Amino acid sequence: MVERLIADQLSKKYDSVMVLEPASFILNAGEITILAGPNGSGKTTLLSCLSGLVHPSSGTVTVCGYDLYRDEVEVRRRMVYVPDVPRFYLELTAWEHLRFIALANNCAAGFEQRAGDLLTKLGLWEARDLFPHHFSRGMRLKLGLALALIRPFEALLLDEPTSALDVEGVEILISELRRLRETGAAILLSTHDTDLIEKLGDRRISIRQGSIEVT
Repeated sequence: MVERLIADQLSKKYDSVMVLEPASFILNAGEITILAGPNGSGKTTLLSCLSGLVHPSSGTVTVCGYDLYRDEVEVRRRMVYVPDVPRFYLELTAWEHLRFIALANNCAAGFEQRAGDLLTKLGLWEARDLFPHHFSRGMRLKLGLALALIRPFEALLLDEPTSALDVEGVEILISELRRLRETGAAILLSTHDTDLIEKLGDRRISIRQGSIEVT
């Protein structure tokens, strides 16, 4: 197995409260790992540490051989994080967001076709010239997924991606994640959706009160 992401003794403490106990695990290429646990268990804290949004209290994260905290630029080229509430620039339309991400990641070749296909598949084509702050939560989540999929990556982190999707949106997501798994991406998927877990989960990370178990 090719190791895409390695977390080694990762922990997080806020003041004197340990919200994430030290944990080590690996995300392998071509695997979808489910991150499961009740609300408030520490899933989002773990994803925030893995993505670099929050600095852990201890431990390291390595992505494709690069240390997240020393080689952040190299890691950002290889890993994408889609939070449960994506944030967008107020002054950019949906289409302009996609173009910006493509240019920033040196993948502008064939952009028009790829972006058009993505937005059509996700049901956002008619909204391409609108500003995301006018979107419903489900539409914002779909645009967040599109921004991830428009660029190349080797590791993908998803926080509750089906929380605001309709049935059709969930089926599209499942299809895309299966396709990405075949390309060799390592995917960490935080979800409560039992159907999604059964259909996609190759491995499982369970978290409860900040304590992690890998199965």
